[in-house]
Parts: sequence; structure tokens; C-alpha cells
Amino acid sequence: MEIAETILKAYIQKAKLGNQVAFNFLLNSFWNDVYGFQLKRVQNENDAEDITIQTFSKAFDKIDTFDEQYKFKTWLITISKNVHIDFLRKRKKLIETTEEQEEEVYQIIDDGPTPEDKIITEQNLAKLLRDIKKLKPHYQEVINLRYFQELSYKEISAQLQEPMNNVKVKLLRAKKLLAEIIQKQ
Repeated sequence: MEIAETILKAYIQKAKLGNQVAFNFLLNSFWNDVYGFQLKRVQNENDAEDITIQTFSKAFDKIDTFDEQYKFKTWLITISKNVHIDFLRKRKKLIETTEEQEEEVYQIIDDGPTPEDKIITEQNLAKLLRDIKKLKPHYQEVINLRYFQELSYKEISAQLQEPMNNVKVKLLRAKKLLAEIIQKQ
């Protein structure tokens, strides 16, 4: 389903201003496109998912550089291709470097509970824990760290040894998937 150009441009503008709802909209609207593209390339669901998370992380970090004369989906796919190339390079090296660089993180402003947050909090704890177990392990982990251990994005980033934007995108995706599981029941 194609998104009307004017609606898409409005959400991109809001995202450039740090609007959380706009980030959610863009992630939900283009996740399947980027994930499907990568799944065809890497033919591995976990790798495709990791690359897709990194793609959105980089895209949200650099959204202010997006030129609206181009298609947003094409811009995302280009970022995704570059992330895939980086992924292949890292895989080839296998030598870990422990240089830690402070990276500038695009600030995603939290405007309060999202619809997914509301659905999740309405569930009783035992049922919620059963539903969380239906998620993939890395989504379970990020939900646990954020909502049960109440860690900040920075603390989660340090614990998982992942960039903060990856943590934010993983959490957005995990909440969406969890809300879908809850709504199906």
C-alpha cells in the first residue's frame, strides 16, 4: 500500500523535529520494505532483522539530511545497502576492536505513552510475561531491560554493547510486535 506523498512528507517533517509518533509511523510504514529487501539479499531472518534495525537507526540519526526531491523508500534502501556492506565487512574481519567511540545520537523525543504502550500496560502481568515470551529473544531482552529493570536507553545501550539508536529502534519494533500479539487474543 503506497502512502500518499503529502502525508509522508508531513511525517518526515515531524520526524526531522524529533516527533516520536512520526518515527513510529515511518518505522511501521517501511519496515516490511527494508526487511524484505534484506531478506532476499542475506537469506537469513536474524541477519535481515539486524540490518533492518541498523538501517532505521542510521536513517533516524540522519533524517535531517533527507532530500525530499527523492523517494523516502529509495533513501532507506540505499542506507540499507550500505549497512549490508558494512555488515559483510565486519563479518570478514572477525577481529574485535575495542575502541569505543562516543557517537552523536539523534534524540527521539518521548511524547508520552504510545498506543502500543497503553495496550501493553492494560494486560495483567502473568499474561504479559507469557506474551513477551512469544517474541524473539533479542526483543524479549530489550523489553525486559526497559520495562522490568527500568534501565535508560543509555544503560541498555551499554549493557547490550549496541548503539543507542539500535536500542531505540529495537524497542519500537518490540513494542509493536508485542501489541500485535496482545490484540490477536
